Amino acid sequence: MRQVIIVAPWFPPSNLAAVHRSRYFAMYLPKFGWRVKVLTVKPSYYEERLDYELEKLLPPELEMIRTKALPIRPIRLIGDISIRAFWWHYQELCRLVKKERPHLIYVPIPPNYSAMLCYLIYHKFGIPYAIDYMDPWVYPFPDYNVLFSKRWLSYRLGRILEPIILRHVNLITAVSPNTYKILLQRYSWLDESKCIAIPMGAEEKEYQYLDRNPRPAYLFNPDDGNLHIVYAGGVPPKFHPALYALFEATTIFKKRYPELFQKIKFHFIGTGSRYTDPKSFNVKPLAKRYNLLDIVSEYPGRIAYLDVLNHLRHANVVLILGSPEPHYTPSKVFQAVLSQRPVIAILHQKSTAVSILKDANAGRVVTFDETKPVDRCIDEIAEAIYQEVNNIYLPDKINWEIFRAYSAEAMTRKLAEAFDSVLNTN
Repeated sequence: MRQVIIVAPWFPPSNLAAVHRSRYFAMYLPKFGWRVKVLTVKPSYYEERLDYELEKLLPPELEMIRTKALPIRPIRLIGDISIRAFWWHYQELCRLVKKERPHLIYVPIPPNYSAMLCYLIYHKFGIPYAIDYMDPWVYPFPDYNVLFSKRWLSYRLGRILEPIILRHVNLITAVSPNTYKILLQRYSWLDESKCIAIPMGAEEKEYQYLDRNPRPAYLFNPDDGNLHIVYAGGVPPKFHPALYALFEATTIFKKRYPELFQKIKFHFIGTGSRYTDPKSFNVKPLAKRYNLLDIVSEYPGRIAYLDVLNHLRHANVVLILGSPEPHYTPSKVFQAVLSQRPVIAILHQKSTAVSILKDANAGRVVTFDETKPVDRCIDEIAEAIYQEVNNIYLPDKINWEIFRAYSAEAMTRKLAEAFDSVLNTN
């Protein structure tokens, strides 16, 4: 059996969204001929709220090596976990390579700077490596051009480091083709044959775990007679156009269906600008502009992952918001569909999530693009809200066979095949 080391500074009990993709791959790769070791960080060095129940979803035989990292207490000098753990991960990788000679090193980004470990180990030991782009590394975030700001420095470091690392990369995986196409446009010398799109994947076992371990929805009462629309996940500035359009559509909905409007309640979970700050409201200020604070509730802090799924399952409608960037494919699509609740998605036309939802008949999708901005979709969104809050959910409507083609296991099979191809080519 071939061996891969997955370098994942974020791993359970860390509760960040990036954790789950690495977790799925680590769970299923052994089924396809790859022995996995996960190199990660001791929980005491994480600064996010920990979720120890997540560890119950890991197979007991999974091998994990947890290292130290630069602490954040009493003084937080550096926040990025890949930088804080870099030295310890490098030492451990050198030890593992000398002892076991793995066939491949695989690094998901973000966090981004762990990718440098691949480059260093490759030059020292000749071990092939692959990088998984969950998000772009070099990206012009707001204020990235403010001199000497954190984003300014991060952007410029990425422009320096990314091409160095990609010169010798053996495989690039990404959550969508649009994600790696950005790299192909940026680096004309990059070989497209080394790139493959592997969506996030859906994991039914998580909801099966909830069936065995039921719990109440503590953020709202699903039996109070209201119609609860739930969104879970971040709302960065690039999502704001879709959020504005949603609230604008809700004001139209109020005029058209005043009695039904009285029952509508929006719940935004884990949407704070700082996931460690329960008061970092990101949605409420926008809702205030539209005089919707009486129907909009925001819970900025991150709650446990399984609690998120539980609230989706108790919702009347699950909401998905998208970005104006075509490469963005929200992982929450799979969680939403598996919750077996009606879905409303507001997405860029080129997002791969659009075809997933439409092919599986799994939700009502409002699409926008450069020729039809989201602020021109207000009427469609208002009607989508009306249709879905009145929708009686019927699981038989869903084409589950198409959807299961995107299961975590199916996506990991695709990854294993890509790994095999790398080694066969070498």
